[in-house]
Amino acid sequence: MSPISQLPTSEELVRRADQAAGACGVDLASWRGEHAVGSPINGATLHSLPWATAADVDDVVERARTAFRVWRTVPAPARGALVQRFGRLLEEHEDDLAALISLEVGKITSEARGEVQEMIDICDFAVGLSRQLYGRTMPSERPGHRLMETWHPLGVVGVISAFNFPSAVWSWNTAIALVCGDTVVWKPSELAPLTAAASAALLQRAIGEVGAPADVSQLLIGAPDVGEALVDHTGVALVSATGSTRMGRAVGPRVANRFGRSILELGGNNAAVVAPSADLGLVARGVVFAAAGTAGQRCTTLRRVIAHRSVVDEVVESLSDAYGRLPIGDPMAEGTLVGPLIHGRALGAMTAALDAATDQGGTVVAGGARVLEEQAADAYYVQPAVVRMEQQTEIVTQETFAPILYVLPYDTLEEAIAINNAVPQGLSSSIFTGDQAEAEVFLGPEGSDCGIVNVNIGTSGAEIGGAFGGEKETGGGRESGSDSWHAYMRRATNTVNYSGELPLAQGVDFSV
Repeated sequence: MSPISQLPTSEELVRRADQAAGACGVDLASWRGEHAVGSPINGATLHSLPWATAADVDDVVERARTAFRVWRTVPAPARGALVQRFGRLLEEHEDDLAALISLEVGKITSEARGEVQEMIDICDFAVGLSRQLYGRTMPSERPGHRLMETWHPLGVVGVISAFNFPSAVWSWNTAIALVCGDTVVWKPSELAPLTAAASAALLQRAIGEVGAPADVSQLLIGAPDVGEALVDHTGVALVSATGSTRMGRAVGPRVANRFGRSILELGGNNAAVVAPSADLGLVARGVVFAAAGTAGQRCTTLRRVIAHRSVVDEVVESLSDAYGRLPIGDPMAEGTLVGPLIHGRALGAMTAALDAATDQGGTVVAGGARVLEEQAADAYYVQPAVVRMEQQTEIVTQETFAPILYVLPYDTLEEAIAINNAVPQGLSSSIFTGDQAEAEVFLGPEGSDCGIVNVNIGTSGAEIGGAFGGEKETGGGRESGSDSWHAYMRRATNTVNYSGELPLAQGVDFSV
């Protein structure tokens, strides 16, 4: 593998953070606190911020509820004008936000810019949606009656986001929620508060420019107890939470206990089936990005390749060769493809998983070692690993949030689908094949049980137009495109009687 030889200095990283945040409207010089913001690039402290507390949640939610009572009466196309302006500001500050994402999360520049582009795209989608919040008119069984459904704003939406997509997931929820007439309270990851502050500042600028209520969007930077208070607050109509399955097990029941709504986007253990007819060149390109991109720290990261026994050796050799040429290091340096893990705990989890895989009969055929430790003891760069397994053991069924790719053999398509489905998670999956019948089976009801099922493309990445989410322990929620906007609104069924009579449904006679 090819490490980048020199990491940037702490002074350079701090300068970049100050510059990027300031360009987005965040004055870091006047915003000081006791909680350090670190960078995984070299372990440097970028800034120290004040944090909100759980006690602050009541006031923030009440302000959001007050703003909601005004915002819900604004026509949806006018609400779309706010999101449209926000999208244009994101375009103007794409490089600034991307820099903050790289600094706080360690994404390479192209991936960080891709995240901001997702934010821009969801704004464009939501603007169109603001004129398409359609209901239905259904035939009534009673003469002189009209039966229909209408959709109305829901209330306050609480968004809890994870470090690996520090702004895009918030934007998915926020752009849709705002055009639906909701207000938003955001609790970002405590690992990426500068990105959150900059994103929120740009939205606040758009709010001021279009004359929307100031509190339609609010930011709560704080510890997990702030998120817990948001989850439990009866004034929050919908909680959209992204994180681990463990987190979802706590959030879901607590929201349900107070009869709130939730959207849960949780873990993934995503697989790609490689059929005998697959284009192996296409496989290599698709697999390497999906498995090693973001240093394996995406919910859609490819973690399992299920290759037909006739091609599995060739697949392992091809992937091992590609992994050996991956440039690893400073994510902001030109040419880097793999940046750092977010923290030392991630390295520990990766090491433990590789040890377990070896104990369970696997062989590490590429990568797995830590690099650049001599330059930055508090930064955690690793070589993405390829592990050959003869069967799907316990460790393979677990999600390790690090760049480990297990390669397993199969003999029949039925067996490959069974391996794909035999994990608790159900987010993303794909099949590489030149056989149309195989593709259709994989896409069909007896195929992959995931929320995202692809053909001849990897598991990582998603287009804004399609609803994003998964099944089983992934949570079952949907965000972004398609009809996911339904989750952010309440439906009312309406009957209008214009007949001058009062016939009852199903011919009931209740004469008095």
